[in-house]
Amino acid sequence: MPAGALMKLDREHYVQIDAAIDDIRAIEAREGVTRASLALIQDRLMQLARRDDLFNLDACPPPPAEFERNNYLYRLHEDPDHRFALYANAASGGVASPVHNHTTWAVIVGISGDELNRIHERTTDGGVVEVDSKVVGRGSGIAFMPDDLHAIRIDAPLLNFHLYGQGLEQLTRRQYYRPEKQQWAFFDNVAHIVEARAERSP
Repeated sequence: MPAGALMKLDREHYVQIDAAIDDIRAIEAREGVTRASLALIQDRLMQLARRDDLFNLDACPPPPAEFERNNYLYRLHEDPDHRFALYANAASGGVASPVHNHTTWAVIVGISGDELNRIHERTTDGGVVEVDSKVVGRGSGIAFMPDDLHAIRIDAPLLNFHLYGQGLEQLTRRQYYRPEKQQWAFFDNVAHIVEARAERSP
């Protein structure tokens, strides 16, 4: 665990997480992976996000000032086969990502603070163009199919949920766009995941 990651999660947190994941797993099994099924998954995850008496920046604090990044991804759940990976993204602000895909479905819902999502599409010359944007904050969310493209920006303290069809360490073919070189590249390994599953938490 990175230095300074001081989680404050107890049995009730994991009861609520397990219930949400059970429902989400059932939605995917019943409906498959479509935009309609991801909307149902988003709705269920938003129910969990409304429990801000449990999930807040006190329970999942962002990194200290001396940490090399401005956010932690607390891994709250991941099935043994690495499916249904749920993270709490705790940021102090100053976070931005390049345009990227996920290679699996993804759902983001807000707990506190705002995350700007800029939606892009590929162009015929291999580049990207922004086609839409959405601010994900308390009471809202956004869902992505595996090949969808977005970039995020977080300017102030934030906590939200990121749920992926596969755990981030398994997504070795995720790509991001490098506008200065007008080319795509693969992400390096994710280094800011904090283990927070019930069976491994302190």
